[in-house]
Amino acid sequence: MDTSTKSEQVRHHVLALVEGQLRPHDKLPTERELAEALAVSRLTVRRVLDGLEHERLVYRVQGAGTFVSESHIAKSLELTSFSEDMYNRGMRPGSRLLIAEEAPAGARLGQALSLSPADKVLHLARVRLADDEPICFEHSYIPSHLAPGLLDLDLESSLYDLLATTFRLRLERADQVISATVVEPADAELLNVPPFSPAFNVVRTGYDARDRAIERAESLYRADRYSYHVTLFRRESGPTNSHQLSPTWHPAGGE
Repeated sequence: MDTSTKSEQVRHHVLALVEGQLRPHDKLPTERELAEALAVSRLTVRRVLDGLEHERLVYRVQGAGTFVSESHIAKSLELTSFSEDMYNRGMRPGSRLLIAEEAPAGARLGQALSLSPADKVLHLARVRLADDEPICFEHSYIPSHLAPGLLDLDLESSLYDLLATTFRLRLERADQVISATVVEPADAELLNVPPFSPAFNVVRTGYDARDRAIERAESLYRADRYSYHVTLFRRESGPTNSHQLSPTWHPAGGE
């Protein structure tokens, strides 16, 4: 049996354990136990586990062993809501509403939403859940005059569905900045992670078909449960009219 076939055998065996027999954070057999059970070298087992760790299917704790990871949510760069992302992955979305208020926009939000600082915005602060597990903490800001009565509705359901069905506000495009950050102690308990755990800070301004800014979302995503999937295309030499993703560096610090 050649090395590639042995690796495939080990991978198939470990995946069967991860997907069928073990639960998140259960411990896998040791490298020695796997090698002996499958009649392969420990080096082959180690390389397979390296690959599965890179895919975030398992994780290692030095001196303790290899464990099954929580399911990981990878988001493509499409304009979708958090609820749509979860449904597409076979998970149950949910929200825990913390703040629902009307307040002046102020200078920062006024600039983002093309409002006067004195104009009112509706502010929602929610912990977003996937199968009852907290994934992100988000603040959403909507110009009050665009969604009168929003605060009286069920705000633990999909905000985008509410805006579309009740107020005929549908996001057509968005400007979004994603930066690396950590979870501050005040937010760590909300996300069920240790203080200063890695996170994504996502700031997004959404626009409707009339090019009105209808939402400003500022979201903090757990990096251990969420990632972004980007498809890149190489531009042909010479002028082009195609839209491209242009990476830009920003200092580290919805849907």
